Amino acid sequence: MFRFIFLNLFIALHTLMFGIYGILLALFGGSAGFVHFFCAVPWAKTVLKVCGVKVEIKGYQPALGKLPRIYMANHCSYFDIFALLSALPVDFKFIVKQELMEIPVFGHAMKRAGYIGIERQDPRKAMKSMQKAAERIRKGASVLIFPEGTRSDEGKLQPFKPGGFHLALKSGCDIVPITITGSHRIAPKGSWSIRRGAIHINVGEAIPLKGRSRKNMREVMDEVKKAMSVSDRILPC
Repeated sequence: MFRFIFLNLFIALHTLMFGIYGILLALFGGSAGFVHFFCAVPWAKTVLKVCGVKVEIKGYQPALGKLPRIYMANHCSYFDIFALLSALPVDFKFIVKQELMEIPVFGHAMKRAGYIGIERQDPRKAMKSMQKAAERIRKGASVLIFPEGTRSDEGKLQPFKPGGFHLALKSGCDIVPITITGSHRIAPKGSWSIRRGAIHINVGEAIPLKGRSRKNMREVMDEVKKAMSVSDRILPC
């Protein structure tokens, strides 16, 4: 019980502190990339260390970080965010629900880091957000999307939402599939308990989108899903 209370209180206060720190960095001239590497990354690494969670990454190639990419990962736990920030050495921007961008301090810090909020309830606003995101990617930004749209209840890959793939095809950048395992056991969806353990991240080969259009969307979605699977079986989290 003590560990449960301590860790959740620590994460809340630690997030508040680093949120303020990120805003200050931006106000004093720090770029979005600077805020990412000197605020978001140490924030995530500290949370993982205090919670007793190790992260292992395989398959990452340094050449991936030299060009704008769209990283797509399965989503089993909110600890996926900490794991990706701590282990993926790329200045990427999360695509998140607009509601998260409205949270005091935390949401403002995400805006300063260049993260992109999507208004999912309003199709017109969602389309404008997607166009804005595509423009940022074409100008050199990499983004990270959870194509399932939400966390999995049982640690199994859920059906993909089309929004991220519309964005990918509009921008024309390669998709890099990422498979995360172990995070579901660390902090299951709907639970505040946090267990010690390890999270494994496997970075797949980039899937090129050059020459593809919206008519190829189903084909691209199937390729990404296959890349997140092993022997036709979805990896359990």
